[in-house]
Amino acid sequence: MAGHAHGEHGGDKRIALLIAILALFLAIAETGAKSAQTEAITRNVEAANLWAFFQARTIRQTTLRTAAEEAELVKAASADPAHRSAIERQQAAWRGTIDRWESEPATGEGRRELADRARAAEAKRDRNMAAYHHYEYASAAFQVAIVLASASIITAVPLLAVGAIALGVGGVVLAGIGFIAPEAVHF
Repeated sequence: MAGHAHGEHGGDKRIALLIAILALFLAIAETGAKSAQTEAITRNVEAANLWAFFQARTIRQTTLRTAAEEAELVKAASADPAHRSAIERQQAAWRGTIDRWESEPATGEGRRELADRARAAEAKRDRNMAAYHHYEYASAAFQVAIVLASASIITAVPLLAVGAIALGVGGVVLAGIGFIAPEAVHF
């Protein structure tokens, strides 16, 4: 009987080590989840700001287009060549500004560039949200695995420890997908 108790004690140590390893992976998965979630929120705010800037540029362009069209009516009604010339110069300046606001590669603040930057921020947001979900599922797998491993000690049912190992491996796989290729598998 003393030998039998010693063997159980060794099994308990192995399961305790399994629990410690699962807890370590749980901490890593939770850290990855929080980091991915924070990055997703940051990229979401960035995309929203860029789309707001895009909309502001669109409104300004529309305002200048309207002004140029209205000036065309004023020009048509004017008989004074100097006045007509001044209106044409102003219209040309407005149209130049409209074109510059459409695409401004030097500053990255033209509508085209803003839209591209906003889409890139959205793509980063989506990737990080996908990673976040994988890390969260991995965390759940590790938590349940810890419970099963603990229950295997209390109940002396080794099959529970095998289930804990299987869930732990599943958690590692999910965390790995979250780190390497979060958009490869969708839930």
